[in-house]
Amino acid sequence: MIDSPNPGWTGTVWTGHVAGSATYRRIVVALMAGGLANFSLMYFVQPLLPLLAAHYGVSAAESAHALSATTLAIIVGLVVAGPLADRVGRVAVMRWSLLASGVLGLVSAFTPNWASLVTVRGLLGLSLAGLPVAALAYLREEVDTASHPRANATYIAGTAVGGAVGRLLPGPLALLGGWQLAAVALSLVTLAAGAALFVLLPPAGGFRPHAVGLRHVLLGAVGAARDRVVLMLCLAGFTAMGAFVGIYNAIGFRLAAPPLLLGASAALVYLAYPVGIAAPGLIRRLSDQIGRGLATVAAVGLLALAVVVVSLPSLVAVVIGLGMLTFAFLGAHSLLSGWVVDRARRAGIGTAQASSAYLSTYYLGSTVAGALATWQWQAGGWAGVETLSLALTGAALVVTALATAADRNPKVADDGDAVLD
Repeated sequence: MIDSPNPGWTGTVWTGHVAGSATYRRIVVALMAGGLANFSLMYFVQPLLPLLAAHYGVSAAESAHALSATTLAIIVGLVVAGPLADRVGRVAVMRWSLLASGVLGLVSAFTPNWASLVTVRGLLGLSLAGLPVAALAYLREEVDTASHPRANATYIAGTAVGGAVGRLLPGPLALLGGWQLAAVALSLVTLAAGAALFVLLPPAGGFRPHAVGLRHVLLGAVGAARDRVVLMLCLAGFTAMGAFVGIYNAIGFRLAAPPLLLGASAALVYLAYPVGIAAPGLIRRLSDQIGRGLATVAAVGLLALAVVVVSLPSLVAVVIGLGMLTFAFLGAHSLLSGWVVDRARRAGIGTAQASSAYLSTYYLGSTVAGALATWQWQAGGWAGVETLSLALTGAALVVTALATAADRNPKVADDGDAVLD
């Protein structure tokens, strides 16, 4: 018999940690730290692509492999990470994901050539996959239903801080000690975040590890995407992420080229990125007013507008456009990532598998569009990057609108879980 005063329990029924409780605060602080470390280590090479291209003597298109190798490997890692989180638990996967990533990040700083850097960055992607897929499932299972949107938005805000750190710190650090100093610094941050998860995260109350068969490992994420709403949300993640990463991959080359010719000062443009940190909380409040689907459509519409603004021939427009782009994308991602696990729970699908399906397509968008954007820049300049990003945001608008229409009227079943009409 478990007493109701225990955090997360009402009598013998698990209801989750409630916003404002001590355990809730520990969860959101731990996962914000984890998201910050995970995303900063993943993306710190992005603003350094021109520097890496010059240092290793590779082309602009080839330099994108430092990031695309990581995001492609994350997709492979997600296939294993979701079922592994089912077998050994969400908390263990998140902790060891960060510790392994920190170690590989340190190794990457001492790679002697381009091929070895890309290889280590690929291995880093495999280890990084554990944190996001387990975090989304953990939040849905461990946090009270009413508090879940707030907790998810807070976690995404942590990843936004990580994205900001990963884009703002590398430039100054590279000036002090080369790109290797940036790799070492952010790897140490990741190791510290992994240690914090050992201290802060409470044990799981809403989930018990269980054995997972090989078929489930190979087909779990695919099976989750058989639900039409989950599939559309995955496609929305693919297209929105593709547009976002494509712009950021190519923008460094545009800033260094005529007529802007910013050189090292181009790093200052990334000061627009922190604007996006407020997006998850603000977009969540908007969704409370007009509904999650319409709020997501609005965020994606703003993403498309941001692509147009950032493409204007003005440095001021670039800065404003990047701020809009970051705000819109992180707001949309916050809603989509929470929506997909909520839909999975209502539809009787494993939340870890749905999270894995969403994140797999999300990082596939990063990998494919990120590489295409630098190729488009090399082949035809910024016009090609803009065309690619507008096509992706247009597709994102269509699928989010379709998902909104398909998942409009959830109702509550007898057991307290929502199902669809």
